Amino acid sequence: MSFFQRLTALFSPAPAHVSRYIYSLSVRCSRCGETIAATVDLRNDLSADYDEATGATTYLCRKVLMGRQRCFQQIEVMLRFDAAHKLLEREITGGEFVEPES
Repeated sequence: MSFFQRLTALFSPAPAHVSRYIYSLSVRCSRCGETIAATVDLRNDLSADYDEATGATTYLCRKVLMGRQRCFQQIEVMLRFDAAHKLLEREITGGEFVEPES
């Protein structure tokens, strides 16, 4: 690898294969039907929730999404993850979850 290739690699953005730290979701607005995609950074967007009774730690994420069309409906998404950052439960207000197409 030449000097210029190493220098370019040093200042290039990180590759997109960091998906293990990203949780992706898609929702559909209940008012206009627009599909909105969002991501949750599992390293930075989660808030710890300590259960005093059991001593278990879970993580919460609350996102408020709004589409790009003329509908200004706010869609609130609440996600709960376990200590290993696996999704436990999800709730939505103002829309519905859209499963990715296989």
